Amino acid sequence: MSIPADFSLDRRLARERFSRHADDGETGFLAREVSRRMTERLAYIRVEPKLILDLGCGAGADFARLAEHYPKAEKLGIDFALPRLGLARGERRFFERLFGTRRDPRLICADAQALPLARASVGMLWSNLMLNWFADPMPAIREMHRVLEVGGMLMFSTLGPDTLKELRAALPDAAGERVHRFIDMHDLGDSLVEAGFAGPVMDMETITLAYPSFDALLADLRASGATNASGARPRGLSGKDGWRLAREHYEALRCDGRLPATIEIVYGHAWKEAPRFADDGRAVIRFADRKNG
Repeated sequence: MSIPADFSLDRRLARERFSRHADDGETGFLAREVSRRMTERLAYIRVEPKLILDLGCGAGADFARLAEHYPKAEKLGIDFALPRLGLARGERRFFERLFGTRRDPRLICADAQALPLARASVGMLWSNLMLNWFADPMPAIREMHRVLEVGGMLMFSTLGPDTLKELRAALPDAAGERVHRFIDMHDLGDSLVEAGFAGPVMDMETITLAYPSFDALLADLRASGATNASGARPRGLSGKDGWRLAREHYEALRCDGRLPATIEIVYGHAWKEAPRFADDGRAVIRFADRKNG
């Protein structure tokens, strides 16, 4: 994947914001709706994992959906913001009461680019709206591939380039990038193949959220911690005139009393196939037993 030289995301800042707003909830309706649509896709996929990793699990809201589909599988949640994992402990206590076990789900605070897991230790990797927090997702995708067992499946969602296009157009960009960029679906597909995944399937859909006001949209983004983390972000909005012009620009989009906010959702799943090359570059040759008869 070719990453523009002027595009970077401040992961430290993103972690601080998610941690600061952990008690305010995640991305609320959007994350839960995307999770629902992801689980609908599971109905057409045959997989029986023994261990499922929810990477970027946040407060653990997806554990219940995963348990419905895979009640026998162990669950593991990893997130880079420790306060969000603190909320997920409540989900764990729910599972303990429901299933009578203290092993489901386990929680770890770690970065997706350096997972503290053994190679080929996970049967299924689930990631809901996490990859969009990387300017270059390849290190995280390679880690996903490393920890998946052969035959294991990756299923993920992320944000596409048209996300918040109305807000991007409304905010003045002379001083810097106001809404950080999101990676194109085709580039993600190429990255999956480059990392060693087989049979990637990608699709995209648009969800339009509606807000009563410009300030309500901004408040929703701030409360979720999902605000601009671009390395080229400006510091401030050029004073009161900048905010006034942004509101006026956005108001021109009002329809049926509401202001639209476009969210482009990219879905993908892929499989880890048996390696064709060893870590030192030598080709892997497999021999199959030939039965007599």
